[in-house]
Amino acid sequence: MPERIFVTGATGVIGRRVVPELVRLGYGVTAVGRSEEKRALLTRLGAAPVASPSDETGRVSRVRAAALLDGHSAVINLATHMPPSLTRMMLPWEWRENDRVRRDDSAALVDAAIDAGVTRFIQESFAPLYEDAGDRWIDETVPMRPAWYNRTVLDAERSANRFTAAGRFGVIVRFAGIYGPDSVLGEMLEVVRKGWSPLPGPPDAYWSSVSHEDAATAVVAAVHGRVDAGTYNICDDEPLRRIDWIRALADAAQLPMPKLLPAWLTGLAGSGVRLLSRSQRMTNAKLKRATGWLPRWRDARAGLRDAVRTLQAHA
Repeated sequence: MPERIFVTGATGVIGRRVVPELVRLGYGVTAVGRSEEKRALLTRLGAAPVASPSDETGRVSRVRAAALLDGHSAVINLATHMPPSLTRMMLPWEWRENDRVRRDDSAALVDAAIDAGVTRFIQESFAPLYEDAGDRWIDETVPMRPAWYNRTVLDAERSANRFTAAGRFGVIVRFAGIYGPDSVLGEMLEVVRKGWSPLPGPPDAYWSSVSHEDAATAVVAAVHGRVDAGTYNICDDEPLRRIDWIRALADAAQLPMPKLLPAWLTGLAGSGVRLLSRSQRMTNAKLKRATGWLPRWRDARAGLRDAVRTLQAHA
């Protein structure tokens, strides 16, 4: 019998790339789909689809989850509930469901995994919470400074660390700014068409990013490579300064270089925008040493060209 892996968030932008790769490597994949349409997609990807282990309140039930996890060696928890647009990301109440997923559901899933005898738990996380480091490289030991809208990222990480404290392997994968053809990239291009940068922050500040494809292969590497418990940055080899990332996006769409957002506007926009304005030059060296993983795109220039080309082809 193949080793069995349980995946939540399996129909998200990363999950639906993780599932077929695990299947290709010979794993038996059980994946959560919250609707018949999503479960049909998971079947096409080669997974065994199951309904959500949530109870009548919408929260993950420890008992139901433990029953589903029986016989699985690993859990990959990619579940989030992100606001669906850049505009809605600016509204505090749009993050409440995501907060609940990361705070409550991650904790319940860890408890269920412990009950079911799972040995490895992979928890998604969000790397741009690191403090501003200027031009210095950021590894996994640099302190994190969350804003109001993403403090629960640390709750999810604490749940994974609790799994490790129970004698298992809790692994946290901290994703840099994720981009790809099936996310908010289209909205970002509309902002560029209107003549403005879609990223806040000083032009010489670093913006670490990673494509959907590379984020997925990194998750698979963390599982297949059986990395030690701990935290791993998932990002490009070479983060770009903001002005270069914005220019790469504009060039990919053959648009003029947009104006950068003024510093005073960033200051007025609130703590969430100020967080995203930090200079974050992240390194992925830890995961590469542990698994030999290599991103397809060394930096965002080529990755954005590919993503924009795919987006335009499906427009």
